[in-house]
Amino acid sequence: MLQQTLVLVKPDGVQRGLIGEIIKRFEQRGLKIIGLKLVKVEEDTAKKHYTEDISQRRGEKVRENLLKFISLGPVVAIAIEGVDAIENVRKLVGDTESKNALPGTIRGDFSHVSFNYAKEKGTVVKNVVHASSSLEEAKRELGIWFSLDEIHDYKRVEEEHIF
Repeated sequence: MLQQTLVLVKPDGVQRGLIGEIIKRFEQRGLKIIGLKLVKVEEDTAKKHYTEDISQRRGEKVRENLLKFISLGPVVAIAIEGVDAIENVRKLVGDTESKNALPGTIRGDFSHVSFNYAKEKGTVVKNVVHASSSLEEAKRELGIWFSLDEIHDYKRVEEEHIF
């Protein structure tokens, strides 16, 4: 199924100069970049992205740390389209907890901090990227980060082979 999803290169990924490497991995897989921008994250946008649902699941302190972290510096918002894009992007990104992310994934190659270490230090797991985890989440998040006129339709050469 053709899907659209969101990836954010978080402030740690931007600060470490990993933007190009991250985009390269998605494009090499045949996924299409349909929206791309560098964003200074305002508090309102951060709160829309990290909803109060996170507080219920992981605690208010975790949400507060996430809100603070996403606003530390610019992020790169990427809208991606492709066949089963959500699942494919999640595989390329790797496990949320860096220490469990396999080598070859973005998090496996560029991050290593565990949830326990981050909790002990009172910070977030700096795991370089965020990727939508479901179709519903992708639709909601794309609406937060992109307006309709910022999403573009074009053909890649690979599309001749898969459609």
